[in-house]
Parts: sequence; C-alpha cells; structure tokens
Amino acid sequence: MPSTQRSFASDNYAPAHPAVLASLTAANVGHAGSYGADPWTGRLQEVVRHHFGEAATAYPVFNGTGANVVALTSMLPRWGAVVTSEHAHIHQDENAAPERVGGIKLLTVPSPDGRLTPAAVDRFVGDLGDQHRAQPLVVSITQATERGTVYSPDEIRAISDRAHAAGLRVHLDGARLANAAAALGVSLRATTTDVGVDVVSFGGTKNGLLFGEAVVVLDPDAAQGVDFVRKMTMQLASKMRFVSAQLTALLEDDLWRANAAHANAMAARLRAALAPVTAGEVPDGGTRAAPSGLAFTQPTQANAVFAVLPRAVADRLRADVAFYDWAAAAPDPVTGDERVEVRWMCSWDTSEEDVDAFAAAVRAALGA
Repeated sequence: MPSTQRSFASDNYAPAHPAVLASLTAANVGHAGSYGADPWTGRLQEVVRHHFGEAATAYPVFNGTGANVVALTSMLPRWGAVVTSEHAHIHQDENAAPERVGGIKLLTVPSPDGRLTPAAVDRFVGDLGDQHRAQPLVVSITQATERGTVYSPDEIRAISDRAHAAGLRVHLDGARLANAAAALGVSLRATTTDVGVDVVSFGGTKNGLLFGEAVVVLDPDAAQGVDFVRKMTMQLASKMRFVSAQLTALLEDDLWRANAAHANAMAARLRAALAPVTAGEVPDGGTRAAPSGLAFTQPTQANAVFAVLPRAVADRLRADVAFYDWAAAAPDPVTGDERVEVRWMCSWDTSEEDVDAFAAAVRAALGA
C-alpha cells in the first residue's frame, strides 16, 4: 500500500477530495444515457456557463493531454501551428501528442518565467500566408504557468488583443487555472472569457478530482467539430456522467477555489519557512549562492516553489520525500558543488504540519 506521507512532487499525487468521491457515489445510481446524454453532463453545462459565460460549452475528457489535443486540433486546419512557451506542457511533457496525434506544429518561444508576451505573436506573424511555413494560427498559454508564475488578466488581454488582431486564436492550458484565479482573487471568467481567451483546457485532476478535465469552448467560432475530434482521439467517455459529476462537484460550490487557495497558501508557507536560509531571488536559475546553498529561482505565485540547491542535498531529501528535479543548475560559484533546480508542489491536502516538517528537513540537510 502507498505511504500516507505527503510528497511535494506533484499535485497529481494527491488523492481525490471527499466531495468528489461523494459525487461519484451519487452518480452511481440506476441507468443513464451514455456519451453525455445524462443529467450530470447537462448540469455541468449550466455550471460551466455560470463560471465562464453564457456562450461556454464544456466537453468532458479523460485527462489534460487529451484536453489539449482535442482543443488545439479543433481550433486548427491541417496546416496550422501553435505559438507557445518553450516550457509549455504541450511541448515538454506530452510526449509530442499534439504533433503525433493532432499533426500540429509547435512554434516555441523563450520564456524564462513561463509567460509569453505579445512579442511572441510578432515573432511568427510574418509567416502568415507563406506557403513554405507552418501557419501560426493559435497562441497557447498556460495559467498558472509551468514555472509557477501567474499571468495577470491585463497580460492575457494584451496577448489576446495582439493575437486576434493578427487573425490568431487563443488557447489556455488551464491545468492549474484554479490556482491562478485563487491567487489573483478573481473569477474563472475574469482570467479567460473576459480577457479574450477562445478555448480553455480546464483542469480538475490536479485540484481534487479522481480523473477528468474538460475542453471549454468560450467562443463557438474558435473551434470546429469538437465532438468528432474528441471521439477520434479516444477522449469520449461512454459513462460520461462519472466525469461530469466530478467536474460539477468541483465547480458548483466553489470547491475549486477552496482547494486551490489552500494549495497556494501551503506553497507560500513553505517559501516563507525557507526564506531565512536563502540569499534571495536568483533570476533564471542564476549562480548567486546563498551561504546554505539554497536560492529561489521563480516567484511563488501559485502552488509551486522553485529553488536551486546542491544536488547531494536534493538526493538526500528525496530519499524520504518525493519531489522532482526541474533542470541542472550552474555549479556553486564558491564551492564548485553540483547544483540542481527543483520544484516543490503543494496540493489541496497538504497540511501545515507537512510543510513545516519538510522545511525543517530541508534546513537540516543544508546544515543551516
């Protein structure tokens, strides 16, 4: 049996929230229409419209990669391409599923903190109409980003305005959209529909669901044939009620916000506990070392803490608590020791005791 010890590897490690499990039990009664012809999927549409606007339509799918592939494939013609961050999940962590399954060219842009700017559109817009180039027709951003940072609504609006002016659509990978909205203190609509996003991959698995995400189409003109794409990419659940019931439980009484806000607060607590033994921020994983060998590399704006520390220390810590290396870092400029950038993630069920115990373990391993 798995350990009850909390990890800091990923919010995917967390169990399902009790309210989500209860929604599955409630949905597990009698017969109901398949492939979305059920009351739970009907209720999900009402809840999604409440959060994202009257034009919004939700298409439940099994997982985040599936949501991104379905969304982007439905937004693009065969010759279309996607402008996205070099750190984007669709580029780094989906085993080329957009390319292999959707046949989509990804045009990546450097983004040290994970956030694109309107200049990302300008970088490729000159290729429009050139038959020798994949046509940049969608910009895909991630909120919160893979680097733990959060776009402000104004930043998303600026990207959307530039993209739409050039004839591009905007997709938002919202695997941690709930964390971003909770961090900003805004509604889901305020960081999507109201700032020009056309299609959202809305995440639930990282925020308390057992499984399931949704493609949420905000502008009906931005995506074509979503039903057909979802089926041909093997993301259509026959017993869809069990996906829809979970998503509804997450959205109906703002459980999404409570879960996300708690995860964010635990990340902030972890950072605060370790701040006294660091030398402060190190932009882009730079080389300025703290006396303890620990330095933060990104602002902690959602539920992730990124830091650089000696590799030997990271390996010792990982023997007891799971977390992931993000990237190799420059050697310590004073000692020459090998260093690594790590990511520590907090979840809806991370407790203050979990954070305090891990922070104490980090300090002890550093000898700080």
